[in-house]
Amino acid sequence: MKSKRNKTITVTQKDLKKYPSLKLQKEISKSELKNKLFHNDFLKTSKFIPSNSINLIVTDPPYTIAKDFGKGKVSTNKTKFKEWCKEWITECHRLLKTNGSIYICINWEASSIIEELLEEKFIIRNRITWKRDKGRGAKKNWKNNMEDIWYATKSDDYTFNLENVMIEKEVIAPYVDKDGKPKDWKEINGKKIRMTHPSNIWTDMTAPFWSMPENTEHPTQKPEKLIERIILASSNKKDLVFDPFIGSGTTAIVAKKLNRNYLGFEIEKKFYTLTQKRLANNL
Repeated sequence: MKSKRNKTITVTQKDLKKYPSLKLQKEISKSELKNKLFHNDFLKTSKFIPSNSINLIVTDPPYTIAKDFGKGKVSTNKTKFKEWCKEWITECHRLLKTNGSIYICINWEASSIIEELLEEKFIIRNRITWKRDKGRGAKKNWKNNMEDIWYATKSDDYTFNLENVMIEKEVIAPYVDKDGKPKDWKEINGKKIRMTHPSNIWTDMTAPFWSMPENTEHPTQKPEKLIERIILASSNKKDLVFDPFIGSGTTAIVAKKLNRNYLGFEIEKKFYTLTQKRLANNL
């Protein structure tokens, strides 16, 4: 029996029966893509989705094949993983609109593979690193405390809403103009504050844990704050935000909260149901 403080969203046998699966089995129009979750293998059914139909792709692909990279088991797993990534990244390029963007979250072992494959199809704009402080650490290595997020666009015409993601920062040495008025800062509740441009190092968020209401039983869940920052910056209201590996469902959840349309695929019934449960109950 879990503690009352444990807020983790779980999937029960009752949930598995309650939420039916939606399968994509034939071609679908662009208008029919909005706010859909498909219980399919993305690569096996992506052919049914029209080209140039998606505004933003945000995904966290499974990297189980890449887990052995640091243990000397490189050749077979690395080759298979790279081939698989090449397939779905190629499909993502086809589906993305000309002015669309893609963000791929990945661990450090596989980061270079994603960079190489993105360069073949997209224009890489940045490599974001976020502090993923979770777990107790390693005994014979440095604790893995970060993950990369590769940000790329299909062309030089793309959405980036800087004003939506400016960061509030306390001013250490506030300047004033010749009249003694604040220069590029203001005072709020006794603090001198300036809105600054966001950087590509994100340390103001944490991986969800058991006492957080957004936490799920998915092993690689990303925080809502992280996905929110991406969606606010690289999409507009009513745009279609797509995740080919929906996992914990956070991309769809945040897209819905921000008045965007969502589209997602998930092959595992448990996590497919998890996303349905979160959407149905606004979790």
